[in-house]
This record gives sequence, C-alpha cells and structure tokens, in this order.
Amino acid sequence: MVSHSGLITVMTRAARKAAPRLRRDFGEVEQLQVSRKGPGDFVSMADKRAEQTIVEELRTARPDWGMLLEEGGEIEGNPDKPRWVVDPLDGTTNFLHGIPHFSISIAVEERKPGGGSEITQGLVYQPLTDEGFWAEKGRGAWLQDARLRVSARRDLADCVIGTGIPFIGRGSPEQWAKIYANVAPQVAGIRRFGSAALDLAWVAAGRMDGFWEDDLDLWDTAAGTLLVREAGGYVTDYRGSDQMFKRGEYVAANGDIHSRLHKLIAGAVR
Repeated sequence: MVSHSGLITVMTRAARKAAPRLRRDFGEVEQLQVSRKGPGDFVSMADKRAEQTIVEELRTARPDWGMLLEEGGEIEGNPDKPRWVVDPLDGTTNFLHGIPHFSISIAVEERKPGGGSEITQGLVYQPLTDEGFWAEKGRGAWLQDARLRVSARRDLADCVIGTGIPFIGRGSPEQWAKIYANVAPQVAGIRRFGSAALDLAWVAAGRMDGFWEDDLDLWDTAAGTLLVREAGGYVTDYRGSDQMFKRGEYVAANGDIHSRLHKLIAGAVR
C-alpha cells in the first residue's frame, strides 16, 4: 500500500460516498430522455445531491475549513486554515446525455506564507470505473496504488491531445478554431471528452499526451493541475506563465510536448 496523508483518505471517502447515488442517477437518465420535462432538472438535482454528500463528509473531517463549491459557491471558514475546492460532477453534459465519462474533483488549497495560495492535495474520481487519481505536493501522482507518469513521447506527430470545445455561452469559438487550425495538422489526433478534470488526470496517467482549454473554473482544474505536475508534466496558461488559475487557460503536457504545444497555441492567440 502507498502511504498518503489523512487528507487523501478524507477526500477519497467523500467521493466514494457520493458515487453510488451518482451511479444510480446516471442509470435513470436514460429513462428520462423521453420524458416531456427532460433530464435537465434531474441532473441538476443529482449534481446538488452529490455536492451535499461530499460537503457533509469534508465538514465532518475538517469543520473549520472553508469551501469553494461549483454549485454552492464560497463558504467561509477559518482564514488561517486551507479550504476545499469541489466539483461534484465534472462532465454534466455527458451525464445528461447518458455518456459514461464524468468525474468528481476535490482539491485542497492552502495559503502561502508570503501571500497567494497553492494546491497541495487533489483527487479526481471516476464513479463508473472506480478510478481514483490522486496527488500530493512533493509526493507524486497516483492511480490507486500505481505511480503515474506523463507520456514520454517527444514527437508531436505521435501525440493525442485533449481539448474542450467552446459551447453556448462559454468560450470563444473563433479563438478555439485558430488554435485547432495550428495544432491539428501537427498531431496524431485531438480528443474532446467533456470532463476537464478527467482530461488532466489522463494526461498525468499518460493516456493523452497533452491538453489545452480555456474558460475553466478553479474547481474544474485544481486537482488535475496538481496531478499533471506531480506526474512530471508542465501546466501553464496560454502565455507560458503560471497564471492559469487566474486566467482560466491551461496547456498541459510533458516538457518537450508542452514547449511545442504552447508555441502553437500562443501563435494562434496573439
């Protein structure tokens, strides 16, 4: 068994407690596709119920910590303590359509002594496959008890790159199209799976060689970014700096591929 801090145990327990209900709700979605009301309201409730379960578990373990929640917004805690960053259902549109690709993302954000903050623990959990991708700052990234490493590929032509395509009300289709036009001819394939948290976890696991997306929120990416970095990869914003959480822009890959992917993206957004 790999030893990890009690926080990873707490996060895993919270995710696993929310998972059975999410799995049941996911099974119900197919039946709701034909109803007049449609599954949208039902999925929104599934999202909220999962968040409530996770919040209760995390609160029990660390009652004085604050929280940043996708559904519930910000909950103030002791300002001297870390806070939880939670997305109870990343991949809601997939869930809504009965596509079996979504995740729970939980991270710990700690304040740094000199100002600012950093993500120190992260978990991305896939309820349908029971895969728990977790990382702790300085202690590596793991899938259950197996150590994760980013892909070792060095040639863009051999790489599969993940992305998120802008949709109604989110992102810039024009900018995305420019980036796509730069990247697509250089790579083996581009994939759009619909859960940024899992995309980043898959980069950490070497299943994809890189990833880019913008207009993402902290709860989508906090755990996944730590996973990639602890698996030996790089994550920056589109300008190549460490402002991805602030700007909501993410380029993730191993060192060689990140350098090339970043140049293609930067050339499209100048």
